[in-house]
Amino acid sequence: MDYKKTNAPTTTVTRDMMELCSDTGNVYETVAIIGKRANQISVEIKNDLSKKLAEFASYTDNMEEVFENREQIEISRYYEKLPKPDLIATQEYVEGKIYYRNPAKEKEKLQ
Repeated sequence: MDYKKTNAPTTTVTRDMMELCSDTGNVYETVAIIGKRANQISVEIKNDLSKKLAEFASYTDNMEEVFENREQIEISRYYEKLPKPDLIATQEYVEGKIYYRNPAKEKEKLQ
Protein backbone atom coordinates (compact mmCIF):
# COMPACT_ATOMS: atom_id res chain seq x y z
CA MET A 1 0.00 0.00 0.00
CA ASP A 2 1.24 3.46 -0.84
CA TYR A 3 1.04 5.34 2.43
CA LYS A 4 1.97 8.65 0.83
CA LYS A 5 -1.41 8.71 -0.90
CA THR A 6 -3.35 8.36 2.35
CA ASN A 7 -5.26 11.37 3.56
CA ALA A 8 -4.20 10.82 7.16
CA PRO A 9 -2.93 13.93 8.94
CA THR A 10 0.78 14.18 9.68
CA THR A 11 0.16 15.73 13.10
CA THR A 12 -1.96 14.69 16.04
CA VAL A 13 -5.68 15.42 15.75
CA THR A 14 -8.12 15.60 18.66
CA ARG A 15 -11.01 13.21 18.07
CA ASP A 16 -14.34 12.58 19.75
CA MET A 17 -13.94 9.19 21.44
CA MET A 18 -17.69 8.57 21.61
CA GLU A 19 -17.91 9.04 17.86
CA LEU A 20 -14.96 6.69 17.30
CA CYS A 21 -16.41 3.93 19.46
CA SER A 22 -19.93 4.15 18.02
CA ASP A 23 -19.30 1.04 15.84
CA THR A 24 -18.04 -1.20 18.62
CA GLY A 25 -19.74 0.39 21.61
CA ASN A 26 -16.53 0.06 23.58
CA VAL A 27 -13.65 2.56 23.69
CA TYR A 28 -11.08 -0.08 24.62
CA GLU A 29 -12.08 -2.40 21.80
CA THR A 30 -11.82 0.47 19.33
CA VAL A 31 -8.36 1.40 20.61
CA ALA A 32 -7.28 -2.25 20.39
CA ILE A 33 -8.47 -2.47 16.77
CA ILE A 34 -6.65 0.72 15.81
CA GLY A 35 -3.52 -0.38 17.71
CA LYS A 36 -3.36 -3.76 15.97
CA ARG A 37 -3.75 -2.14 12.58
CA ALA A 38 -1.07 0.43 13.45
CA ASN A 39 1.31 -2.43 14.28
CA GLN A 40 0.60 -4.06 10.91
CA ILE A 41 1.24 -0.79 9.09
CA SER A 42 4.44 -0.20 11.05
CA VAL A 43 5.79 -3.62 10.07
CA GLU A 44 4.93 -3.00 6.40
CA ILE A 45 6.66 0.38 6.39
CA LYS A 46 9.72 -1.01 8.17
CA ASN A 47 10.02 -3.87 5.67
CA ASP A 48 9.72 -1.47 2.72
CA LEU A 49 12.37 0.82 4.20
CA SER A 50 14.71 -2.09 4.91
CA LYS A 51 14.37 -3.38 1.34
CA LYS A 52 15.13 0.04 -0.14
CA LEU A 53 18.11 0.64 2.14
CA ALA A 54 19.47 -2.86 1.49
CA GLU A 55 19.96 -1.89 -2.17
CA PHE A 56 22.54 0.68 -1.09
CA ALA A 57 24.39 -1.54 1.35
CA SER A 58 28.06 -1.82 0.51
CA TYR A 59 30.45 -4.01 2.38
CA THR A 60 33.59 -2.19 1.26
CA ASP A 61 34.73 1.31 2.12
CA ASN A 62 35.28 3.54 -0.89
CA MET A 63 34.78 7.11 -2.07
CA GLU A 64 31.39 6.36 -3.60
CA GLU A 65 30.03 5.65 -0.13
CA VAL A 66 29.40 9.37 0.40
CA PHE A 67 27.14 9.55 -2.64
CA GLU A 68 25.31 6.35 -1.70
CA ASN A 69 24.86 7.73 1.77
CA ARG A 70 23.05 10.78 0.37
CA GLU A 71 20.58 8.52 -1.39
CA GLN A 72 20.00 6.62 1.84
CA ILE A 73 19.40 9.90 3.64
CA GLU A 74 16.82 10.95 1.04
CA ILE A 75 14.98 7.66 1.40
CA SER A 76 15.03 7.96 5.18
CA ARG A 77 13.69 11.53 5.01
CA TYR A 78 10.86 10.38 2.77
CA TYR A 79 9.80 7.79 5.33
CA GLU A 80 10.15 10.26 8.21
CA LYS A 81 7.72 12.65 6.49
CA LEU A 82 5.04 9.98 6.14
CA PRO A 83 2.16 10.05 8.63
CA LYS A 84 2.77 7.87 11.66
CA PRO A 85 1.22 4.38 11.62
CA ASP A 86 -1.26 5.16 14.40
CA LEU A 87 -2.56 8.18 12.48
CA ILE A 88 -2.94 6.11 9.31
CA ALA A 89 -4.74 3.35 11.23
CA THR A 90 -7.09 5.84 12.90
CA GLN A 91 -7.92 7.42 9.55
CA GLU A 92 -8.59 3.98 8.04
CA TYR A 93 -10.89 3.16 10.97
CA VAL A 94 -12.80 6.44 10.60
CA GLU A 95 -13.22 5.81 6.86
CA GLY A 96 -14.42 2.24 7.50
CA LYS A 97 -11.52 0.58 5.67
CA ILE A 98 -10.58 -1.78 8.52
CA TYR A 99 -12.24 -5.18 8.73
CA TYR A 100 -12.51 -6.47 12.28
CA ARG A 101 -14.51 -9.04 14.17
CA ASN A 102 -14.90 -10.13 17.76
CA PRO A 103 -15.28 -13.93 18.08
CA ALA A 104 -16.65 -13.57 21.64
CA LYS A 105 -19.52 -11.37 20.44
CA GLU A 106 -20.19 -13.71 17.52
CA LYS A 107 -20.41 -16.65 19.89
CA GLU A 108 -22.89 -14.77 22.11
CA LYS A 109 -25.12 -14.06 19.11
CA LEU A 110 -25.22 -17.73 18.18
CA GLN A 111 -26.35 -18.83 21.64
